[in-house]
Amino acid sequence: MSHQDRQLVEAVLANAPSAFERLVREYQGLCWHIIYRMVRHPEDARELCQETFLRVHQHLRQYRYESGLKSWIGRIAYTVALRYLERKRITVLDPGRGEDSLDPVENLSDGFDLETAYSDSEVAACLHRAIEALPPLQRTVLTLYHLDELSIDEIANITGLATGTIKSHLFRTRLRLREQLETVYGVSP
Repeated sequence: MSHQDRQLVEAVLANAPSAFERLVREYQGLCWHIIYRMVRHPEDARELCQETFLRVHQHLRQYRYESGLKSWIGRIAYTVALRYLERKRITVLDPGRGEDSLDPVENLSDGFDLETAYSDSEVAACLHRAIEALPPLQRTVLTLYHLDELSIDEIANITGLATGTIKSHLFRTRLRLREQLETVYGVSP
């Protein structure tokens, strides 16, 4: 945990003026990314972000500085989104592809460069549609890793998934995206 985060938490706990607003400003982007990628409905995502920060405020005294504040808040956002999906009976994973069926993949490189594919606007549009069609968990893990540039360990802290499971999700999801682009364009990007 950074010294700044510790100071911010202590300021919020001491009810310092505008401290909680600073905390929200600092982490609202992360909260939005996690929740919106899981639920994909802006109105619901806004409400769930508010619920997340309400929970952060209610439980901040329980924060023990064992992980980064970013991971702790991300975990709350992820849990709030999961509960929403469960209430709506929305499948989080591909049917028949539970976490137990995932093999740990140590080498994440599958020859697919997501960032390069995004640099071509036509390919990027196809890739964006393919990412949006992914189940919530795969979409969230993929975008947290590639677009938000979180580490595997940070994603593990947020989702509660084992690092091997996250690596498997990333590998299989990128493989799926590559196959879809090869089908559409006939060549591998």
